[in-house]
Amino acid sequence: MNNTYIVGTFDVAELAFLSFFVFFIGLVIYLNRESRREGYPLEDEFTGRVQPGSPLSDGGKKEFQLPDGRGTYVPEDVARDPVDVPATRTFHAGGAPYHPTGDAMKDGMGPAAYANRQDYADLTFDGRLRIVPLADSYEIEVAPNDVNIMGWPVIGAEKQPVGTVTDIWVDQSEHIIRYLEVTTNKGTKVLAPMAVSVVQKKGPLQGMFGNNESLTTGILPDSAELVEIDAITAEQFESVPQVATAGQVTRLEEDKIQAYFGGGYLYATAERGEPWL
Repeated sequence: MNNTYIVGTFDVAELAFLSFFVFFIGLVIYLNRESRREGYPLEDEFTGRVQPGSPLSDGGKKEFQLPDGRGTYVPEDVARDPVDVPATRTFHAGGAPYHPTGDAMKDGMGPAAYANRQDYADLTFDGRLRIVPLADSYEIEVAPNDVNIMGWPVIGAEKQPVGTVTDIWVDQSEHIIRYLEVTTNKGTKVLAPMAVSVVQKKGPLQGMFGNNESLTTGILPDSAELVEIDAITAEQFESVPQVATAGQVTRLEEDKIQAYFGGGYLYATAERGEPWL
């Protein structure tokens, strides 16, 4: 009963060690293959040559079944992302940062970059559109104790009026506000993320806009109720990525909108791109 040998001098401890060793090697190979399903094959940044793979590093295609019935393959059978970005390298070396040469917010550079997500709307568990205008939602409304900001004026980063809030887009799965629909003074309808919006109830604004109280001339009355979106300037609201279909926003459109406002915190004004020290 005290004999732990299995065959000859091969005992249980040695079997456990070898089993763990084989399992660990297999785990490393498996994880190495799985990590190369997206973003591969690797390409040299300067020559464009594809680095060859191997059976130990190439996981092949894998299908993921999505809740809405769609299936997606990784890697996708689509064209690779373009590498001829409108920017120049700050120095000649692998991994060197790029400096934008055009409109970084429109070109998707740096913090304004976005992922090429599927160009269809996100859905709830029962197949309804997940993010919709408040009127199209399923029994979602502004709480009686909260202020309804529809019709409130909106100001941009330079404290100049942009337009007014004309609708609220809600998430039917999370029951939160995702976007504010802003109609600019030029009549353009855009979506602004709620995460970059600050709702200001009545408060002192004296001296901020001068003495004229005309919204169209860039002046708001004292103690105004307004929504401040300081990510971008009033003029840049005209270039916010649009939705293709009224009343719904696709995943790709969401990423572009979020990226545009996120990039504004670095690129909206020249001062924001300068070092602090």
